[in-house]
Amino acid sequence: MLPWINPSPSERLADIRDTSLARLVRDDVLRAIVRGELAPGQRINEPDVASRLKVSRVPVREALRELASSGLVAARKHAGVFVRVLQPKEVADLYDLRGVLDGHAGERVAALPERSRRALVKSLNDWQAQMKTSAQRRDVQAYYRANLAFHWAIVEAADNHALSHTYRGIVQQLHLSRLKNLSRDVGMQASLVEHRKIVATISAGEPDQARALLSEHVRASHGRLRELLAADPS
Repeated sequence: MLPWINPSPSERLADIRDTSLARLVRDDVLRAIVRGELAPGQRINEPDVASRLKVSRVPVREALRELASSGLVAARKHAGVFVRVLQPKEVADLYDLRGVLDGHAGERVAALPERSRRALVKSLNDWQAQMKTSAQRRDVQAYYRANLAFHWAIVEAADNHALSHTYRGIVQQLHLSRLKNLSRDVGMQASLVEHRKIVATISAGEPDQARALLSEHVRASHGRLRELLAADPS
């Protein structure tokens, strides 16, 4: 679902010389969370995870501690570890920060040399084409995947490790607030128009405008999500 999530780590469990068990367990649990296999509010059963992956509970605990530090799970005293349920204020704060980061990334990539911008624009147009096809089919999940990949391409092209790391953590947390809404249209047509304007501005090499458009796009995305939740809070 998220563009930086690698293929299933279960195939790599036999080779642990270069990768710690805790990291493999973390990736497995993370994948289950972003796919919705572990739903917000659901308890993560440590013995079940250890048994399924054929590891001891020690790397499972270490993996869950790391996921807790990233805001994806939360430990409750005497109750266990649960997938986080984000409150509206938390979601709003994350969208605010994401808007800043998207805007900064847009400004950086719009200032790239023309050859680099052309390569990025080609990639963005490919993702736009996938989004358009998904919208025509009313396939919200496919649209969402392409949308995330579109924005991740911009962030990666900005070539700032700290930005990429922070952005990844924010989007993974926001994903928790989107899981139950991925079967419903959240304004795909309006979003498509916004993406076309963003690409045109990056292609033209207009850093200030790219920053403004990306920041506004994130604010609009949050607004559409709020409207969806208000219409059907279940």
